[in-house]
Amino acid sequence: MSWLVIRVRSDRTVEHSIRETMGYLNLTRVNHAVIVPERETYAGMLQKTKDYVTWGEVDAETVATLIRERGQLIGGAPVTDADVKAETDYKNIDAYAAALASGDATMKDMASLKKVFRLHPPRGAKGWGGIKRHFTIGGALGFRGDAILELVPRMI
Repeated sequence: MSWLVIRVRSDRTVEHSIRETMGYLNLTRVNHAVIVPERETYAGMLQKTKDYVTWGEVDAETVATLIRERGQLIGGAPVTDADVKAETDYKNIDAYAAALASGDATMKDMASLKKVFRLHPPRGAKGWGGIKRHFTIGGALGFRGDAILELVPRMI
């Protein structure tokens, strides 16, 4: 499995080590998202930054939508099936997205694909639902499990 991690809050007046950890995750700005494999090292990084990010388990369909709609190659060009086929062992975006979601592939497998997805703020009346509270009590922060699949379409 893989996690989709979205930065919710700014790192203004944040402890240096937390800011550094968000930099290691490539989350340098609010509303940026990355896909990371479900591993202990990333779990520790997410625990450290839990008051500034939200994350959950992502499926292949959502990853494919992210790559098609918000994915960019270095230079700003959109990602196409031909680009994926030329740079990876996968035939198209859907096959690559399925491998990313299952944890069989990483974002590094396609060198020219930018590692960060730049998203809109969440659309709709609810918005984030509060950026200073944890998800379990109605806010936006921390682990949200499958509920990330409801948030992503509002941000694309």
